[in-house]
Amino acid sequence: MSVAPNQLKRTILFETHQQAGAKLVDFGGWEMPVNYGSQIEEHVATRTNCGIFDVCHMAAVDVLGSDAKAFLVKVLANDVNKLKNDGQALYSCLLNHEGGVIDDLIVYRFDPNYRLVINAATAHTDLEWLNQEAKGFSDLQLIPRRPDLINSQNPQGMVAVQGPKALQIIAQAIPELANAAQELKVFHGRCVATPYGEIMIARTGYTGEDGAELLVPINQTATIWNVLVKAGAQPAGLGARDTLRLEAGMNLYGQDMNDQTNPLDAGLGWTIDRSTERAFNGRPALEKKAQQFIFLGLILQDKGVLRSHQIVKTIGGEGEITSGTFSPSLQKSIALAKLPLQTKVGDNVKVIIRDKELNAVVVKPPFVRHGKALV
Repeated sequence: MSVAPNQLKRTILFETHQQAGAKLVDFGGWEMPVNYGSQIEEHVATRTNCGIFDVCHMAAVDVLGSDAKAFLVKVLANDVNKLKNDGQALYSCLLNHEGGVIDDLIVYRFDPNYRLVINAATAHTDLEWLNQEAKGFSDLQLIPRRPDLINSQNPQGMVAVQGPKALQIIAQAIPELANAAQELKVFHGRCVATPYGEIMIARTGYTGEDGAELLVPINQTATIWNVLVKAGAQPAGLGARDTLRLEAGMNLYGQDMNDQTNPLDAGLGWTIDRSTERAFNGRPALEKKAQQFIFLGLILQDKGVLRSHQIVKTIGGEGEITSGTFSPSLQKSIALAKLPLQTKVGDNVKVIIRDKELNAVVVKPPFVRHGKALV
């Protein structure tokens, strides 16, 4: 459902995007740049050099207090006990009591506290759910860092700097981050004092390339964006972000899964930790549900473009594409799809596109990582 233009939310970088000539679109109720002229150029720049993305619409939520860990053990499907080191991060689903996916998120340990980074469109419902679940804990605070959210404190902006030269450009643009950019392992974060205030640098991203996401003081976001662009990062919009993440085989909430989705059907079984007797939300429901689909990739062999909701015919029955696009890196159309359980990598299948059955081959995602084709 689209929102009237005058009701769309805007990030702190809205005027920066306007000045750069961005084409702005409605993305989950936010007026965001889809591109700055050429989606393909922005995609290629991220794969070969460095792209910078406005992700201020996403939300950091600090989880504070002596009950923080116990709370996250209960509400996350992955186990925060895996976070052994300060700054270490974990990808997890937030499940409802029926085992459906409320959101997918990243949790960081900043001992004794934690920080969640949640999706833009689900931030309000995530917080409602988390606050409801928090009622059984006495020493626990949930502090959102996105300015429009209830009880927000010390609001932050967020930018993603992605590509083979991203860390080098971050170190050049903000020298105080140079050590962290060099030393941090993937899926680790660190908070660093800089002339712009405290910045959290995290070796995470959504493109399949190296790089980092920076959480910065809200009033310094535009300045930090500009110094990174001046140092060589190319502004990139939602169009490139989608083709990059799909090439990288990464799920998009609301498209590849939602609160009705069994995470096992969306290829998210690896994010659910059942190695102990831990009683996390959704576990009893999950253990009663049988997996119905296997989540794999498709490459179209005929001329056309794969899109979400297209039907896939296999020897084992029908499946459905959840995300599809034309891959600039492979110069072929690719997709993620829920397919019958007996489907195997290498199978030839048919995709129904405009009443025609076109040929596709089943592959194991990711399609592209670190600039290299993997299929």
